[in-house]
Amino acid sequence: MYVCNCNGIREREARAAIAAGAGKPAQIFIRCGAKPQCAKCVCDMRRLIRESEDSLRYAAE
Repeated sequence: MYVCNCNGIREREARAAIAAGAGKPAQIFIRCGAKPQCAKCVCDMRRLIRESEDSLRYAAE
């Protein structure tokens, strides 16, 4: 599934960027070698970041 249609960033690529330390949508774009265009994907990227943070929080408990 694509997270960003404009740049062709797939969900797995966004998750890999997050796992590598991206904590903001802008950092995901940088790690994927892309630049924001329409920004419709920013909400989805934030959701993926939150999910990652939540899973780490639950794993630490």
